[in-house]
Amino acid sequence: MAVKYEFLTLQQIEHFLRYGWVSIPECFTREQAEEWTKDLWTRLGYDRNDPSTWVLEKINMPTLNTVDVRDLAPKAWKAICELSGGEDRVAEISRHWGDNFIVNFGSEKLNGRIVGPRELDNWHVDGDNFIHFLDSPNQGLLVIPCITDVLENGGATYICPDGIAVVAKHLLDNPEGVTPYMARKGEEKQFHEFQWFCEQIKNSDKCNLFQQMTGKCGDVVLMHPLMMHSASRNALHIPRVITNPFVSLKEPFNFNRSDPSDYSLIEKKTLKDLGVDSLPNWKIEGERETLNPGRVAIHERMKEMELRRLAGENIGPVGDSGVEVHREIVKGLVWEKPEPSMTAQNV
Repeated sequence: MAVKYEFLTLQQIEHFLRYGWVSIPECFTREQAEEWTKDLWTRLGYDRNDPSTWVLEKINMPTLNTVDVRDLAPKAWKAICELSGGEDRVAEISRHWGDNFIVNFGSEKLNGRIVGPRELDNWHVDGDNFIHFLDSPNQGLLVIPCITDVLENGGATYICPDGIAVVAKHLLDNPEGVTPYMARKGEEKQFHEFQWFCEQIKNSDKCNLFQQMTGKCGDVVLMHPLMMHSASRNALHIPRVITNPFVSLKEPFNFNRSDPSDYSLIEKKTLKDLGVDSLPNWKIEGERETLNPGRVAIHERMKEMELRRLAGENIGPVGDSGVEVHREIVKGLVWEKPEPSMTAQNV
């Protein structure tokens, strides 16, 4: 059945097929954003009006509560469904957006200092809890709701649109699957932190287009799942707040549909960047496995501390960051199945 587009404009469709991302403006109001984040500063133990209390440059908070995107941002939901090929292809869990806010404070040291994209060391694609294949349904789209204004050089997420082809080709050439850091099975220890991605970013033969995902409060940016992206350095020292709800699909991407009009825009973009119309002979050659990312345990510890602050305990400011601690997690990444209670569907 051909995919129908009733919400996305032709201009937005063409933009996604060219660059791999589209911004949907005014999906929710500033008042909704304020309500959503009303406990943020208490959870952190920081004083909103006193930058000297902002201990960390950037922090990835755990999830305490979720909202239904269909209520909070129905325009974003419509766009998500159309990019994915229809609401019937999107897993129900994708409707739930958590308050796992990502806050980029910057610092006095960085104030006014512009750091270019090739200097950043946080390049990656999302999905740290599963083995990646070209058709993996676990991460169907990348989503960035702008919960504050996101200003240029103010901590906006950097993306590399021409890197989609680089990641897609790597996955195409490795049908047995790779780790979230693009390592083949048995080669995990040869990759540290975000090495593979940073090497691609620094290669001017592969990656030359870099964009900052700026926007106004209420805008929602939707990106191709293979979009390499990185946290940037906040040169303005004005707190930038986003989150990164994931979109999962009910079934793997299909790159060999009998009716080409049935391809989703995400599938079309993948095929376009690979330079083919279809992949009739491609199939995965490994098992679809989940991983046990250490961030789950770290976020459980952070959640406990946040709940104590919300209950009125004076236990000081947060000292764990989803960036700094994540570097230690990556070094110890192993290819093993987690306990059932630790999978993404249960956290």
